[in-house]
Amino acid sequence: MPQTVLFVCLGNICRSPLAEGVFRTIVSEAGLEDRFEIDSAGTGAWHVGNPPDPRSIEIAAQHHIDISSQRARQVKAEDFRRFETIVAMDRDNLAALKRMGETGSARLRLLLNTPPQDVPDPYYGGPDGFEKVYQLVRTGGERLLRDLTADA
Repeated sequence: MPQTVLFVCLGNICRSPLAEGVFRTIVSEAGLEDRFEIDSAGTGAWHVGNPPDPRSIEIAAQHHIDISSQRARQVKAEDFRRFETIVAMDRDNLAALKRMGETGSARLRLLLNTPPQDVPDPYYGGPDGFEKVYQLVRTGGERLLRDLTADA
């Protein structure tokens, strides 16, 4: 059975789609595609059905990752049963997930959890913010894969 991982940010158009795409790439590079089911969602519903922010698509493409076919969705109650690991991009979204997920069995964690660090929301900034997010997500994704495969 594959391990199930859900990446979560606020609107599911900047950080979590990038994290999903980067983590898929990291898993693929490790030859472990058949061991993971990966998705992303937002705690808010503002962007449901929309593609990722063009700046997230662009920064992913600069790193040879295509996230253009992803569509934003909101976290649902069933996600807390469907996914074993739900990864928040920041402490605010982690707190929102904890408020939502009282009936589920998913493990909730920050992407950058050692030491705890938020992946900043680049939405209101320029391109440099998206590159910084990419670098943080890449580092966090590599750590996450190590953590998940060490548990297996």
